[in-house]
Amino acid sequence: MINQSVLDYIKQIVPEKDVRENELMSAHTTFKVGGEAALFIHISSKEQLIRLIPFFRRLEIDYFVIGNGSNILIGDKGYQGVILSIGEGLSEIRIKDNQIIAEAGAMLSQVSKRAAGAGLAGLEFASGIPGTIGGAVVMNAGAYGGEMALVVESVLVMNAAGEEMILSNDTMEFAYRTSVVKNRPYIVLAVTLCLEYGDIGQINQKITELTKRRREKQPLEYASAGSTFKRPPGKFAGMLIMDAGLRGFSIGGASVAEKHCGFVINQGNATAADIIEVINEVQERVYDRFDIKLEPEVIYLGDF
Repeated sequence: MINQSVLDYIKQIVPEKDVRENELMSAHTTFKVGGEAALFIHISSKEQLIRLIPFFRRLEIDYFVIGNGSNILIGDKGYQGVILSIGEGLSEIRIKDNQIIAEAGAMLSQVSKRAAGAGLAGLEFASGIPGTIGGAVVMNAGAYGGEMALVVESVLVMNAAGEEMILSNDTMEFAYRTSVVKNRPYIVLAVTLCLEYGDIGQINQKITELTKRRREKQPLEYASAGSTFKRPPGKFAGMLIMDAGLRGFSIGGASVAEKHCGFVINQGNATAADIIEVINEVQERVYDRFDIKLEPEVIYLGDF
């Protein structure tokens, strides 16, 4: 329960300006929907997390860590726990030889840009992914043949007891859109990438080409969480959805994108309930037509 004594303790650790009660989450997700979080905290240091997480666990207070909110759907009725937002306050990026050490709140696109500027290749695929590097590691984000598992050397995490641990690539248990961090109570603090030296001109040319492909193929003009569904083995979710006759299918303000059927988009006035209904209908129709169960990439949180 988040009572006054809990708030008082939190404000001893986090500046009062960074602690907000009843914060509307539509302002903090790329879907631009979501009700109020009982408490929203901007995190600006790992020391804050080290003190807060064991405290929340001891009092059995629900919490959830977000970065840019780019792969999450929060219910219209909100979230009754604490949202911990890791962003600018933990976003330092350092380059040492062919390594990049980035704090969890650094935007993946910015890390990719810094890599390109240093003549380091291998992160071009990430240039248009709208999330933080912390979130990208949790989900093993990928695009255009690349994924985080191919470039991560190690990950600094914090466990539920507030202890720091370094996980090597081998112990990260990377798989398609998942990792050990997604399946255990770990929080990403920083990531070390190992890249290859390359030609700056060629690296930037590849980024330009991938950016053009994204603009041509993806509905970037609408709020969304990116690709809504995981890719079924040997298939493409967008193609299955299109072949099921669902291009442009809509409920309320949510719809299957005309440009790319793998995206469920907010046309401007969608609710989380609208988005959930579209996702559910897509799953049902694709299953009825092809006997394939599409699994959402998007994480659901809160009360719908």
